[in-house]
Formats: sequence, C-alpha cells, structure tokens
Amino acid sequence: MPGFRSRVITAYNVLTNGRDDKLSPRDTVPSHNEVVYRKAWVDNAAAVLAPIQTRVAMDAANIPIRHVRIDEFDRYLNTIDSELNDRLKIDANIDQTGKAFIQDAVQTMLSSGSCAAVPINVSYNPYDKTSYDILDMRVGPIVDWFNRSVRVDIYDEEIGERRQQIFPKVYAAVAYNPLYAIMNAPNSTLRRLIDKLALLDIADSKLNSPKLDLILQLPYTLKSESRLAEAKRRIEVLTEQLLDSRYGIAYVDATEKIHQLNRPVLNNLMDEVNVLSASLYNQLGLTQSVFDGTADQQTIIAYLNRSVLPILNSLIDSMIRSFLTRTARKQGQSIMAFPEIFKMAPLSDIADAADKFTRNEILTGNELRQFLGVQPSSDPKADELRNKNIAQPAENQSNPPIKNKNTKEVANAEK
Repeated sequence: MPGFRSRVITAYNVLTNGRDDKLSPRDTVPSHNEVVYRKAWVDNAAAVLAPIQTRVAMDAANIPIRHVRIDEFDRYLNTIDSELNDRLKIDANIDQTGKAFIQDAVQTMLSSGSCAAVPINVSYNPYDKTSYDILDMRVGPIVDWFNRSVRVDIYDEEIGERRQQIFPKVYAAVAYNPLYAIMNAPNSTLRRLIDKLALLDIADSKLNSPKLDLILQLPYTLKSESRLAEAKRRIEVLTEQLLDSRYGIAYVDATEKIHQLNRPVLNNLMDEVNVLSASLYNQLGLTQSVFDGTADQQTIIAYLNRSVLPILNSLIDSMIRSFLTRTARKQGQSIMAFPEIFKMAPLSDIADAADKFTRNEILTGNELRQFLGVQPSSDPKADELRNKNIAQPAENQSNPPIKNKNTKEVANAEK
C-alpha cells in the first residue's frame, strides 16, 4: 500500500478530471432538504417495491463483505488489510459507511434492474495503470448502455449534485438484478400488479367521488328548445341549493321525481390484486412472517438462499471482476460474503449446533464465540481444534506396562 504522501500526489478523480479546479466549488455547495446522494424513485413501482427493497437491502447490508485471500480451492484463508477492505467495511465515501453503500447498491439494483459501483477517487490514473487503490466509491443507476461503456447517474460530492458520467465497463462494477424477470421486466409479476393497482385506484376514485349521480324527472316533455333550457336551468338551481346548503339539503317541486343511481361498483380487481401480491412474494421468497419477524429458521434460510444471497453475490461478482486485476486474482485475492447463520437460529439450536461443530472438530471454541458476538477466551485450549468430550492423553506420557506378579518375567524385571 503506498504512503500517504505518494498517494496524495498521484491521486486521480474520474469526475473532476479535465475540469478547472479553481472554478469548481470545494466547501460551500448547495444545501438540500433530502439525501441527494441517494437516488429518489418516484414512479408507481416505488410504493409497491418499498417494503421489498427495504427488507432485502437491510438483510443484504447486514452480511459482512470483506477483501480476502483464498487458496487454490477457493477456501477462505485470511482478510486482507487494504483500501478496498476499508471501503467495504468502514467508509465507502464521505457520506456512506460500508453497510450504507451495500444497502444503497441493492436498492438501486432492485429499483432499476441494474446498478454500477464506481470508484471515484483512486490512487493512480486508471487509464494509465491497471493497478490502483480505491479511496472512495459511489453507486448509481445506469441511464444508457453502450458497447464498452455505460452512462451512470451518480452523485458528485464536489458540486453537491447528481450528474451523469460515462464509465468503461471494465472500470465500473456493473451488477444485474437476478430477479429482473420478476421485478423489472415489462411483463413481470410486479408490473402486472402495478397495473391492477392503478385500475383499482381508478375504480375507488369513481366510487368515492363527490358526484351524486342523480336523474331529475320533470313533469313535462323536453322536445322543444324552451323545455330543454328550462330543464338546464332547473338543474343549475338544484346544484346551487346543494352547494350553498350547509348540510346538503335541496327541495324540488311536488311533480318532480329524483332517481338515485349511486351504487357500489362490484368487480374482481381486489381478488386479482391479492393473487398477484401473493404470487410476487412467493416468487421472491418473502412471507408475512419474514416481515413481522416471526419466521422460523427454515423460512429464514430459504429467504436468504432464494432472495438475499443471489442479489448480494451478483454485486460481489461484479466487484471481483472490476476491482481486482487478473494478477490479484491469481495471487488468491477475492471478495467474499460471510452470512452469520448463528444469529438466525434460536438459542437451543445454537447450543446443539455448537456442540456438533466442536465435537466433529470443525470449529474451535473461540471461532464459535466470535459467531455469537462474545469476546474470545484467553485460554489456549479455546483455539485448539479437538473434541473436548474425549479425554486427551497427557503429552510425553508413555503407557506403563501391565504388571502381572504371577509370571517370572515380571518378577525378574522388578528386581
């Protein structure tokens, strides 16, 4: 990792490159009443997607992601103390922590079907060198697609506004929503649900409109122009009476009759909405118990395996391809997620699983304490990989021979 002085000298910003630094604002930027670096979605799908996006993004952000070293069998060896690991763990940029960055990336991916994680400040010019340290990074939706590049709507902290910038695909980590066919496609289940909800809103607005839907029957025919004019004037008078009356009371002539047409509109839209909602949540692996926190262990595991981990792995794979060079990958560098499965099980199941892991010499005591969030023990035996239910023989202790005083050999040996 380069020193601080050399890193400052060679630092490169892909957003401010080519712009006069003397004219660009630094400390005083326009103020806003909302978080500008986060993309605001205002379409009709936002209201339907809001609970799904929030739940999946929160669960994905709670899974630690680290820059690690692996062996030839893709097994975890150790965590690398690098700038990339700091971005994923502590501070992704001046506005977001590592978890907030992952949550923002997942929400963007679920909303638009794809997202791009872009390094903003790097230690060297990425167009001159293939190896560089990522000093901060941002995420944004992809606006336009090109053959070798993408246009990303991303936040520029120098001006305090969002802007669109073109990045090469080899530089930006482009991640795709694996549930695109369910959530973002034009004929997806979510789009059908949104269309049905729009029709249901129209029906409700008509049903709850202030119109009375009345027919006023006059005691004469309306064949002549004078009679039509008289009928229109009579309706205007009746309307003025209802508007000006405090309690909506009006009067009519004894020969006039009023027919009420306002009646509830009966349709099967609500049933179709319920069916589509249930189908959408089932396809996403979400149930009501997941949202209210009463899901059992099997439901949580199915939800993680079917929804959270595929989305998170899509983001991780894109970052491995873009942020790690081929040489780094050959050296065993990678990016991995570490789901904390022990936090999703009840206490009785955790105790049973801990006993099985230690008895079969899979995990040590301190490794299990780390999963439980307990401080490691200073006892050296807590780091030993052995079955503590079996008594271990003492070190450097030989088994003494069995004495049998009835034999001459034993008697001679004792002498």
